[in-house]
Amino acid sequence: MEYLKRFADDELAMQLETMGAVLIEGPKWCGKTTTAEQQAHSILRMQDPDTRDALQQTALINPSFLLDGDTPRLIDEWQDAPVLWDAVRLAVDKRQEPGQFILTGSNAVKTDEIYHSGTGRIARLKMHPMSLFESKESNGSISLRELFDNPELDIDGKKSPLSIADLIFAACRGGWPAALKLTSERAKLLVAKNYFTSLCDFDLSSVDGVKRVPTLGRLIMQEYARNISTIAKKTNMLANIKQHTESLATSTYDDYLSAFERLFVISDVDAWSPAIRSATAVKSSPKREFVDPSIAVAALGLSPQKLSLDLKTFGFIFECMGIRDLRTYSQPYGGRVSYYRDRYGLEADAVLHLDDGRFALIEFKLGSREIDEGAEHLLELKRLIKEHNEKEKQVPLREPDLLIIVTGGQMAYSRPDSVKVIPLGCLTA
Repeated sequence: MEYLKRFADDELAMQLETMGAVLIEGPKWCGKTTTAEQQAHSILRMQDPDTRDALQQTALINPSFLLDGDTPRLIDEWQDAPVLWDAVRLAVDKRQEPGQFILTGSNAVKTDEIYHSGTGRIARLKMHPMSLFESKESNGSISLRELFDNPELDIDGKKSPLSIADLIFAACRGGWPAALKLTSERAKLLVAKNYFTSLCDFDLSSVDGVKRVPTLGRLIMQEYARNISTIAKKTNMLANIKQHTESLATSTYDDYLSAFERLFVISDVDAWSPAIRSATAVKSSPKREFVDPSIAVAALGLSPQKLSLDLKTFGFIFECMGIRDLRTYSQPYGGRVSYYRDRYGLEADAVLHLDDGRFALIEFKLGSREIDEGAEHLLELKRLIKEHNEKEKQVPLREPDLLIIVTGGQMAYSRPDSVKVIPLGCLTA
């Protein structure tokens, strides 16, 4: 079976050259183990049913026995025996050599289950479901890094191979490697549905051993999906859920959301609050997002056929897919994604920050009729930053390095006002 290269491959190799151990975190089925296997020289599978009980007992009695093996040694789903974290940390200290261990985990372990953060010994690498470029659907004709390094890069005439129908199918199928190996479209779409079912019926309780109700988990995920790519208030979401269940305490709602976050399913976008408006004018609530758009599709019982008749809803799902891909493409150079919105209606759907301080203001617009409006938002936000700098010369804000509209269209071009219009199906790192 062909291994589809991931951006995480090079990141993992670099971290193994630097640190004693690397933890790869991310949702189940996103390809963590397969990626780790490409560079591991021995493997310990904590969830192997033939050896799991024996491994658990050994971990309790003498966890260091489980660390013997050719390095880098992969410890798959290490969180099933949290004591292994501290055992790995001590082994790294003793060996004083980089590249000793790779750990993978599909849920975050509570801090009270380990004794040390692993700082200085264990690097963390986040993996997402596959981007459109990793799944070989984006042609990668426009590189984000090249754009940042050369804002005048000629993108005119670059064409995406993806139609709106292709994008809808890709969002419904999701970036799950298992789906890409299947042949029929129906089978590919079932992967995300099965993921959602397993998430609510099993993972929601197994993540920490706390019994939770699958039907309530579904209701919460459905409400989250209805508000995907928005800054819906928790109180409003809670009130909507209460219409379908007898009672739901805020603490219970928070507990369920915390479980989904530990499973790396919910992946909200934080607000960006530059000092260009009063603090009360700028929205600060997180934008509701999933780690992959197919989770929202499965939660709402949607299909490519239904979404093709409801492009307004798909616009929000398209934004989720775009944020997933931006996170993946920018991660190799320290990228993070936020958003901007204020009470005056000014917004940037995404603000892509690099670790060297450069950033891009980005709007997601599915069709060409919305592009002018998106460009106006980006240009006005840039103008406000410039205006602020003229008044506050002592503490200036960096002006945006790029203004980008990511679209579902098929042609890339630079507008006369310097806004770049780029199809999602053209992007890569």
